[in-house]
Amino acid sequence: MASASAQAAALSAEQAKVVLAEVIQAFAAPENAVRMDEARDNACNDMGKMLQFVLPVATQIQQEVIKAYGFSCDGEGVLKFARLVKSYEAQDPEIASLSGKLKALFLPPMTLPPHGPASGGSVAAS
Repeated sequence: MASASAQAAALSAEQAKVVLAEVIQAFAAPENAVRMDEARDNACNDMGKMLQFVLPVATQIQQEVIKAYGFSCDGEGVLKFARLVKSYEAQDPEIASLSGKLKALFLPPMTLPPHGPASGGSVAAS
């Protein structure tokens, strides 16, 4: 068995898919779903509060999974895992899809402001 840091650095695309799927499953676990719901309720769709309440809980849930794959159990480990996933997204549509699902679990949906294209404001005349 390789050392923890060497193992983390050498995750293949297939291994990354497995870890991403496990992280997504961890968010679905009842206790984690409750933690995320509470954090979202506290954040009230305010981006600043999302960073304060939701992101730390999401980070902890990810840390619990990725530490088994050699990533450090801190914010840096989550960032390294995110960078690894990002490096595979362009070449593997399944990883890109899983990554999108993961982000959707803790990032609020982006909504257009009311003065967007649907309100009849002109953007550019042809």
